[in-house]
Amino acid sequence: MAWTRLYDEAEPQRVNRWLAQNGVCSRREAEALISQGLVSIDGQRVDDVGRKIEPGQTLVLSDRAQAQLEGALTVMIHKPVGIVSSQPDPGQVPAVRLLTREALVGASPVIPDFDNRLAPVGRLDMDSRGLLILSEDGVVAKAVIGPASELEKEYLVWVDGWITDDKLALLRHGLELDERQLRPAQVEVVGRQQLRFVLKEGRNRQIRRMCELVELTVVDLLRVRIGDLVLGDLPEGRWRPLTVAERSSLIGLAPR
Repeated sequence: MAWTRLYDEAEPQRVNRWLAQNGVCSRREAEALISQGLVSIDGQRVDDVGRKIEPGQTLVLSDRAQAQLEGALTVMIHKPVGIVSSQPDPGQVPAVRLLTREALVGASPVIPDFDNRLAPVGRLDMDSRGLLILSEDGVVAKAVIGPASELEKEYLVWVDGWITDDKLALLRHGLELDERQLRPAQVEVVGRQQLRFVLKEGRNRQIRRMCELVELTVVDLLRVRIGDLVLGDLPEGRWRPLTVAERSSLIGLAPR
């Protein structure tokens, strides 16, 4: 089904700008779709890349346009400890090297090679494990790690040290990193020396550094969810491509 959305803002706006603001595609991608005749407003094909959409009008992306946008590869992998997300130092193994045919769960339209520009979308440090997204889709990257992202990232964290109510209160709201106040976090005890963190930001080694500030030492960290995308039972070291529905959920493109 073609992607359809009613323009309900107060003022007219260029089509490419509106699509980019809503995370559908970049402005350049929108202009390319218009040039190919794949965008229409109220049933009329849009031919001018500078065209504005008016309040109350309905924009439609054709099935072919959707297929082009969804063609950029995005995968999820269960990253093991000891694997780096990207930019390895000598002797280190980057996560993209695990994307082999043998490690694939299910089917994939392609097996990544050197032609794929897959980059980590929300890194995990080498000592952490769990859900890692690799993508060549800029829209997905913006939705997950862009400055306006509100997607939750959920972690299970095993720690050494005394867990007290005062420490939990600080972890939830009261800490600074790099002289900047952290956003509120959900933190709860879920097992013996085990905490559950839900964050909406991703500073460098954030959870480990937060725990250090309250005299807790992280001994294991597992990311289990990003937005609605869950690690589930994907085995460690294995990967699979995201489905169209999963991509749509991440970028907030459920049809309406």
